[in-house]
Amino acid sequence: MSLLQPIPPPYDALEWVKKPFAERGRMVCESWAMQGYGTPLGAYALYVVKVLLYVGAWIFFCGLSPSLGGMGTLGAWCLSPLAFQKAILWSMLFEGLGLGCGSGPLTGRYYPPVGGFLYWLRPGTTKLPVFPDLPLLGGARRTLFDVALYFALCVTLLRALVAPTIEPELLVPIAVLVPVVGLADRTIFLALRAEHFWTTIVCFVFAAGPVGAIAGAKAVQLALWFWAGFSKLNHHFPTVVCVMTSNSPFTRIPWLRKRMYRSYPDDLRPARLAELMAHAGTALELAVPAVLLLSPGGTSLVVGMVLMLGLHAFITSNVPMGVPIEWNVVVVYGAFALFWAHPDVTIWQLGNAPLAVFLAAMLLGTPLLGNLFPGRVSFLLAMRYYAGNWAYSVWLFKADSSKKLARLTMSAPWVYDQLAKFYDKRTAVGLLGKVMGFRLMHLHGRALPLLIPKAVARFEDYEYLDGEIVAGLVLGWNFGDGHLHREQLLANIQAQCGFEEGELRCIFVEAQPLGGAKLGFRIHDAKKGLLESGELDAAELRTRQPWATERSVPR
Repeated sequence: MSLLQPIPPPYDALEWVKKPFAERGRMVCESWAMQGYGTPLGAYALYVVKVLLYVGAWIFFCGLSPSLGGMGTLGAWCLSPLAFQKAILWSMLFEGLGLGCGSGPLTGRYYPPVGGFLYWLRPGTTKLPVFPDLPLLGGARRTLFDVALYFALCVTLLRALVAPTIEPELLVPIAVLVPVVGLADRTIFLALRAEHFWTTIVCFVFAAGPVGAIAGAKAVQLALWFWAGFSKLNHHFPTVVCVMTSNSPFTRIPWLRKRMYRSYPDDLRPARLAELMAHAGTALELAVPAVLLLSPGGTSLVVGMVLMLGLHAFITSNVPMGVPIEWNVVVVYGAFALFWAHPDVTIWQLGNAPLAVFLAAMLLGTPLLGNLFPGRVSFLLAMRYYAGNWAYSVWLFKADSSKKLARLTMSAPWVYDQLAKFYDKRTAVGLLGKVMGFRLMHLHGRALPLLIPKAVARFEDYEYLDGEIVAGLVLGWNFGDGHLHREQLLANIQAQCGFEEGELRCIFVEAQPLGGAKLGFRIHDAKKGLLESGELDAAELRTRQPWATERSVPR
């Protein structure tokens, strides 16, 4: 493998793509277990450079404030409240431009490597309004008014970043515009990482003084860690550990990857080692907010910070699909700027009752609702990060019917056309085929061997595409949220492309609710509508191999 060539799968991809689903699924899962996505080393270098540019731009914006300074005095000002405010604002702009999560080859975005602003500044692109019939903000396609709203948000963020000091009048327009832009297109709201950055900006605006702002920002950060850990109290997370370990650039050791599975290659369910790692990771993610919440400083604070660094070092070193690298960087920085620099400030010092009610709704009510009723709340707003218990979809295009997507207004070509700029067809099919392996290797993916035969009579007649790839092409952003590529997107695409009956079939699988035992599913035909719906037992899925329709040996 060269710096730019992916690791080839141990089979001929052009022959693999002709095989029945069960055979194809087994081959790609065995390949994923040992090779992961097969990402070329040069792609990782791209992400490293991007992180350095992200940090460098923050230093530049901080340098525009006389009370801070440049690189020469970085240690003196980097944890100051103003520097933290600029970090939050810059992170929101960075993500809102599409430069952070969901960018580059690890999200199926090759050329161009970003979507974001290339779509959201372009009238006619497809959008997902919260209320499709709402005047001005509704509709299925982006208008000049939508473009103006998004552009205004970017300008207000930039205006605050270049200001020498950040006064409330600079932040109020941002606090107002974010939910308005979100009503017009919830894709952008999620891309802005509003559950983190917007909620923190609201604290900057409405908290009672600097202490209240720090207290509110601490509450946001504690909630991120707590709910991320809480959502992993399930049987899905061990499969995430397997998938991440098999894909990490730092664990390319065959014997280690094999040990993550019960009996490679015949039994690819998580081994005891993967389950223990999952339990340890969950405990660590819950311990960080507990220790930092209760720490008055001193030794306990040091312990909390060490645990926090260990947590994020593990996540970042695995370079997970979706690549939330910059987001992890700002979370680590926030831990130092908030908890290390201000150990005396507690979350009870908001000094503002309305803000306390708002934070209770955003940091307690919404995540709890999202865990109990995952079909109603985005996994991002519910803060169910990398729990493995996500909604997802699979889109099946008959023959060459995917060409009808060219009728959409998009800023990126068909995914195979993107890959054709770098690789031959065999390499491109092998690389994109690994996305099937990624999906099947998770617990929820074991539903596909049962659902695909319900959706289509003959799988070989269809082109398989994960909903994440579809969302990236059509919406300009994808980051693991299956709610972006379910019925609303299908209806929008059908209205513009006009698929005939049987040309496009979609399988939508929902997450498992907290305390529930089932995963809901729906199968749609683009023209005819709902074909079938039902539920699958999560415990029964645990007895299956990722590719198999029959049960494996009992647990």
